[in-house]
Amino acid sequence: MTLVATLIVLVVGGAALALGLSRWLAAYGSETSHALGGVAEAIDRRVAELETRVDRRLEGLDGRLLSTQQSAGKTATEIVERLGKLDGTAAQMLARANDLARLEQALRPPKARGGVGEILLGNLLRDSLPPDAYRIQHTFRTGERVDAVVKVDKLVPVDAKFPLDNFERLVTAGDEGEKTLHQRAFVRDVKAHVDAIASKYILPAENTYDFALMYLPAESVYYEVVCSPSDVYSYALGKRVFPVSPTTLHAYLLVITLGLKGLQIEQHAHEVMAYCGQLGRDFERFRSDFDVVGKHISNAQSKYGEADRRLERLGARLERAADWEGAVEEPSAAHELPRAVDAA
Repeated sequence: MTLVATLIVLVVGGAALALGLSRWLAAYGSETSHALGGVAEAIDRRVAELETRVDRRLEGLDGRLLSTQQSAGKTATEIVERLGKLDGTAAQMLARANDLARLEQALRPPKARGGVGEILLGNLLRDSLPPDAYRIQHTFRTGERVDAVVKVDKLVPVDAKFPLDNFERLVTAGDEGEKTLHQRAFVRDVKAHVDAIASKYILPAENTYDFALMYLPAESVYYEVVCSPSDVYSYALGKRVFPVSPTTLHAYLLVITLGLKGLQIEQHAHEVMAYCGQLGRDFERFRSDFDVVGKHISNAQSKYGEADRRLERLGARLERAADWEGAVEEPSAAHELPRAVDAA
């Protein structure tokens, strides 16, 4: 075979091979396109499902976000309102602080403090005791006037004292030396009040007990008097002056109230016993009169029985007299009827 023939055979074979390959590629491309179309449809359905799920989740997330936003807005509104109320409360507290500052400034003069102490003492007595169990501003024959007296069997003097100046200096002292100095001044003030009460108001000759009460309107001042390292409390007790605070005075007044009730019960018991004694005497007089009436009734009954028997005898004689009158038409002197007086 020649070279040309060989080339012709190769060309023809290559063309046949190319034609077969093109046909195979066409058939394989058709099948591949069909398979790819199915895959694309599946991918589209999957994507659509994913989009649907994502949309649903986004809708739920939007709802939750909206609810959270509304709740956050409501909470913010409440916070603003409460802050407004706190501002109002703070303003009220500031106003009260200013009032307390003005009150403290007003209580600086000792006379003003004494007046406040008297008012507080009067209110406490009015709330704890009946009106006839105490007297405000009682004046003794010596001319001294005590803030109040409590009337039990005798008089209990009660005087209000408010040693505030040196007490404030004591509680605000910066060092121990200054504190000791002001404590001595405070004790000196308290002892002066104790001496004044003991000399002016403990007057047994004017029907007072041999003790008096010193009313301290502030619990802190009373605590300092009782718990002071000095002997001021013992000094007051030695003078028969008992320091009392609003709390302790209220307790004392409760005891006094119970005592007053006991006195009232005892007085009523004496009255009841006297009334029972009077009833006993009246009963004895009634018994005596009743015995006399019984005797009269017994005598009357006896006389009535006797008169009844006489009446029966008189009736019988009258019947016999009637029988005689029927038997004899003209009675003779020998058969004279008995007289009514004799029959009786």
